[in-house]
Amino acid sequence: EDIESHRPWVEGFIVKECSPVVSNWRANRSLPEFMHEHGIVGIQNIDTRALTQHIRNRGAQEGIISTEAFDPAILAERARAWPSLNGRDLVQDVTCNQSYDWQETPSAFALAERQTGVTPFIVAYDYGIKHNILRRFIDWGCRVKAVPASMPAEAVLELEPDGIFLSNGPGDPAPVTYAVEQIKKFIGVKPIMGICLGHQMLALASGAQTFKLKFGHHGGNQPIRDIDTERVLITAENHGFAVDPATLPDALEVTHMNLNDGTIEGIRHRELPVFSVQFHPEASPGPHDAHALFEPFITSIIKGK
Repeated sequence: EDIESHRPWVEGFIVKECSPVVSNWRANRSLPEFMHEHGIVGIQNIDTRALTQHIRNRGAQEGIISTEAFDPAILAERARAWPSLNGRDLVQDVTCNQSYDWQETPSAFALAERQTGVTPFIVAYDYGIKHNILRRFIDWGCRVKAVPASMPAEAVLELEPDGIFLSNGPGDPAPVTYAVEQIKKFIGVKPIMGICLGHQMLALASGAQTFKLKFGHHGGNQPIRDIDTERVLITAENHGFAVDPATLPDALEVTHMNLNDGTIEGIRHRELPVFSVQFHPEASPGPHDAHALFEPFITSIIKGK
């Protein structure tokens, strides 16, 4: 119920103190055991607050954890040699290799959504998709098929989907040109919803540009202003890039903004059933303030059937 991918993708884990106690009543192993099982390196006894302040003041940086070499100069040189996130296509590393149908329902702990009385068919592009997004669609009574990031739009349209979903994923959206080109072919043809990386790539497909943040948005307490309702939503986010507002085409309007730094958190086409958000309305983990954002996508599909 807590697993959001077929494997963990984190490569390093930093913590002030790793508790040896397994206290959650659903836990079946300790955190070190989980990390060892998946080959994840970790380090503790680090002043994580000081590290956070360092990143906040100086921006995101390459870092290194080593169990072999301990010379600071050598380690610093290795970290500097590590390729930047800028211009790297990380989607190809995490997308599925072949299409699959998703049938798992939300856990008993999830918020139940209303059933619509119809069964919309959603094709979800997997750029590194979280499982709870798929569960949410099932909870809305949808049929869902996840497809690889490189699947041509023509092949997807042959499946006769009612809507296209663009998933979350890692890294810089700009080099994932093969996916952006396919998204262009869906605009004006099918209802589209995007989350996180999918939001950024929808913006690129619409003619906007993206940029790298000084330090990304990571965690479950990002305050978001819903421009339509003037409500403040507390959301979960995990991204290092954002949509450049100066490049947004006239066909798109901003629907959500980050109250910490004023960056774009949501966009919507002025005439078509096409929208996306930077944050994670599906939560898991995180607040449920924005879980209702799946509804306008489902509603637009039902109206078009």
